[in-house]
Amino acid sequence: MAPAQAPVSAIWAAAYAVPTDAPEADGTFSWDSTTMVLVQAAAGGKTGLGWTYAPAAAANLVEELLGPAVHGIDALDIPAAAAAMARSVRNPGSTGLASYAVSAVDCALWDLKARLLDLPLHKLLGAVRDRVAVYGSGGFTTYSKEQLQNQLQGWVQGQDIRCVKIKIGEDNGTNVPRDLERIRQARAAVGPHVELFVDANGAYTAKQAVRVLHEAAGENVTWFEEPVSSDHLAGLRLVRDAVDADVAAGEYGTGLPYFQRLCAANAIDCLQADVSRCGGISEWLRIAAVAAAHGLEVSGHCAPHLSTAVAAATPNFRHLEWFHDHVRIENLFFEGSLDPGGGALRPGDEPGNGLSFRSSDAEQFRVL
Repeated sequence: MAPAQAPVSAIWAAAYAVPTDAPEADGTFSWDSTTMVLVQAAAGGKTGLGWTYAPAAAANLVEELLGPAVHGIDALDIPAAAAAMARSVRNPGSTGLASYAVSAVDCALWDLKARLLDLPLHKLLGAVRDRVAVYGSGGFTTYSKEQLQNQLQGWVQGQDIRCVKIKIGEDNGTNVPRDLERIRQARAAVGPHVELFVDANGAYTAKQAVRVLHEAAGENVTWFEEPVSSDHLAGLRLVRDAVDADVAAGEYGTGLPYFQRLCAANAIDCLQADVSRCGGISEWLRIAAVAAAHGLEVSGHCAPHLSTAVAAATPNFRHLEWFHDHVRIENLFFEGSLDPGGGALRPGDEPGNGLSFRSSDAEQFRVL
């Protein structure tokens, strides 16, 4: 029987930096490790898990501000906890890193509530589908032709994922010939019947982005992610109006007004939201409603195991990013990770998000 009340008794956070398996870069950034900030929330003898991919400082925000803010609030009353967290980050600012930290706590609280009620999280949220479509994502600008081919064919031939994405915009958009060559290499690797997506991470100017996709017209690119910065609404709109591919943006968004502006600008064909950044599951649901009011679908950015349940509960959902770095970390850190075979994730019947944390496996990567 579910408890009538279950006050939050503890919130704790830790940070883990996991080295990449090869040098990685996109159009505007390079990295050699990925940091996960993991949050655990306890109430009524149960523990919920949430996380974000953010600097270790996000763990300090959780410990110093957010944990005290939600302590003692009934874990079944997540809106009350969300409101308390919003008040606690008013002075340091509710967007940016604070939103990443809030996201991790919010997701942990939703997982905790589902475990307290002995329900799978997607059932607690109210599922509209039992399969969450995914696309393979990686294709870093640092990859050789052989690395790119092996990764793409691993998704397509090994897991029957029928959509794949590569990074372009190399060196802040200054190496367009190689961008075009890599698009051609990707198409050759996956064949004509797999959807090919590209992501410039805001590296191009607007007209440059249009020229790139026009030059790549023969490769049938159907998704153009952040051809310019997500903050450059006029540029996004210019690209959207000039290319056949769907233009997508929003992955860095924090705060509902950000997503409202992006939708209202008629600048995109699909809104991206990251449940580990945008404010967690609570805010994702509101963002999806804003997108629906503008006739847009939502695509989940990264953190696939954190996103699956809420994606299953979002009517206007398109697909979820099966991102190479985060897949590696989540498979390593959690028991119960999902299989994308056939191009979709299928939420399980276990309570909560169905994951259990392998603390002994993660400990070697702990930095805070």
